[in-house]
Amino acid sequence: MKTTATNKKIRQLLTAISDGSLILRPEFQRRLVWTDKHKQEFVRTVIDGLPFPEIFLCDGDVDLTTGRGNQQVVDGQQRLTTLYQYFNASRDLKLGSLAPYESLDDSVKLSFLNYDVVVRDLGELTEQEVRNVFTRMNSTNYGLNAMEVNNARFDGALKRAAQKVSEWEFFDAHRVFNAVDIRRMNDIRWCLTLIITMISGYFSRDVEHETYLEQYNDEFPEWDEVKGRLELTSNLIESLSVDGSSRMWQKNDLFTLMVELSDLGSENCTDVAALGSKLATFYAEVDGISEGTSPREFGQSAEQYRVDVISGTNERARRIRRGGVIRDIAKPFFSSTSSS
Repeated sequence: MKTTATNKKIRQLLTAISDGSLILRPEFQRRLVWTDKHKQEFVRTVIDGLPFPEIFLCDGDVDLTTGRGNQQVVDGQQRLTTLYQYFNASRDLKLGSLAPYESLDDSVKLSFLNYDVVVRDLGELTEQEVRNVFTRMNSTNYGLNAMEVNNARFDGALKRAAQKVSEWEFFDAHRVFNAVDIRRMNDIRWCLTLIITMISGYFSRDVEHETYLEQYNDEFPEWDEVKGRLELTSNLIESLSVDGSSRMWQKNDLFTLMVELSDLGSENCTDVAALGSKLATFYAEVDGISEGTSPREFGQSAEQYRVDVISGTNERARRIRRGGVIRDIAKPFFSSTSSS
């Protein structure tokens, strides 16, 4: 694929967007996910005359009668959209402390409009070729897991909240996440799933991640409440004094326990020692099934839980069943609940 690089002034690109000769969002483009903070910082980069990465375009449609054609943005949609929003005083861009374009000195306006953007023209490509280029450039086909891809796309309030939780000493002390988890961002993904489940209920795998990352990209108003609930829950679990070798500390088991104890209201536990003893026995019986030992106290509940925690563990139905088992065990040790 031959490409050519040229410079285009921002005013040329803005004019092309306005008259429809530059298409910002072909159907394959992902939705905008920059926070207002990111947009503000990017505009400041341009106003300060600092460089930013090149924009990639390709040929679009051509009207065979009039000869008029357009180009499509393959990579650079968010940058160009931000510039267009700023120039046109769009309500979709909250300026914060950033001065609006109309209030800039004429010399600053001229520098902004004459800023040279490096544009790489990919020429005429088939629709499939464009999609392939877009996919490669946005790092979705290089062995990245879902969280790594979302991390490249989102750096907003909810993602940062999940990252903060993943760094808690509670998880490190009990070796919940291993080195591979941390390197591949599975610790953040786990905490993100936990937080979303706490505010929305159980779901399958990571299917709600993108929706909530986008919804809470600029702000996450529930953070203080969720953080408080998680702190109370982790403190309660710590107080249970369950041995570190218990399967309770494995990711799937701990996830279910944290969701259910939080939902019951961790502060409402009336007998921490008894709850800890009951859970330790339950988890031991679940492990015993693998060794051929029939569960004496928890019977079918332990057997069902074991099935749901070793196969298809991230499916919604299995998460719900595991949660029901843990809730039934824990509920007698709570004076009142936040939900029935």
